[in-house]
Amino acid sequence: MNNVVLVGRLTDNPTVTEKEGGLKVTSINVAVTRNYKNADGIYETDFIRCILWNAIAENVTEYCHVGDVIGVKGRLQTSQYDDENGKRHFVTDVIAERITFLSSRSITEINDMQKGKDNSNKKCKKKNDKKVD
Repeated sequence: MNNVVLVGRLTDNPTVTEKEGGLKVTSINVAVTRNYKNADGIYETDFIRCILWNAIAENVTEYCHVGDVIGVKGRLQTSQYDDENGKRHFVTDVIAERITFLSSRSITEINDMQKGKDNSNKKCKKKNDKKVD
């Protein structure tokens, strides 16, 4: 069984790209905080790339922005490629099958984040917990 469930924040604003044949795709990175502290007493974060197709890609692009908390249900997919030096690289992505919108940051918080101000103690305002298939 190949199932992945993630909850984390978007690291950038998603954008849709249209492929040949009309397929729509976007790639997002989700920052997922680990549930334990490291030796220095800090919670580490993993940045996980997720691939979204068609309606899911369009809806996430329309409704989600950097800093929003989302839930991702999907599956792992591996691929490989050879670089210009002939070295083989392996890539693992999460292929999203379902996205749940959990919360979003206000425009003020996003602008402050981009200016380098810290508003990490502010609460996120809740969206409609909209599920997208």
